[in-house]
Amino acid sequence: MTTPDRVLVIIPTYQERENIEPIVERVLTSVPSADVLVVDDGSPDGTGKAADAMADEDPRVHVLHRTEKAGLGAAYIAGFDWALDAGYGVLVEMDADGSHAPEQLPRLLAALDRADLVLGSRWVPGGAAVNWPRRRELLSRGGSLYSRMALGIPLRDATGGYRAFRREVLEGIDYAAVASEGYCFQVDLARRAIDGGYRVVEVPITFVERVRGESKMSGAIVREALVKVTQWGVAHRSGQVRSAVRRRRAG
Repeated sequence: MTTPDRVLVIIPTYQERENIEPIVERVLTSVPSADVLVVDDGSPDGTGKAADAMADEDPRVHVLHRTEKAGLGAAYIAGFDWALDAGYGVLVEMDADGSHAPEQLPRLLAALDRADLVLGSRWVPGGAAVNWPRRRELLSRGGSLYSRMALGIPLRDATGGYRAFRREVLEGIDYAAVASEGYCFQVDLARRAIDGGYRVVEVPITFVERVRGESKMSGAIVREALVKVTQWGVAHRSGQVRSAVRRRRAG
């Protein structure tokens, strides 16, 4: 049975043994009524076993084991499938490395009173990124600016991965068709929600660079985002032109 206020925080992991226990504890302290789903891609460092141990101790913690590293997008899609089947009304994306502060989760959830999808934003007033290399900040800001211009989406931080969805959004946007990773996965979900007529708002967050483990960001992920956003942008502008031509002919 679906319960609108049942919240599930989905945390994809790969090689996050040092981070997973403290981040889950912080989530459950910040929102005690929430559940957590750890989606582990067969981490060889024992992340999945650590998550299993937490699940054995706390019924709010669940673990979905995947046999291989298939990427962030595939992990979230598996998590969405699991959550929707289990009847959760609100689904949250969160990184395992501590860059998304669980203490800010109540802010995202409160904004669902006026939205269907809430984005934790580094680049709206009140938002910030702490201890981030200048190159990464420019990449994030530039990616969001390019997405805004190419796709016509009114978002300051389209690439961020700290988000709260009402289940109706994911049921309505064919998220299983999103075959992208990293930045591109997040941009695709946001544009599909906006194109679908759902209410999308941004709330400020403070993003903190991870202190343990290694970032999963790569040049291939950045290149994928650039290529796909460009392709979507061309299709978006072409659609606008076709619509304008039809209106002119009809007039």
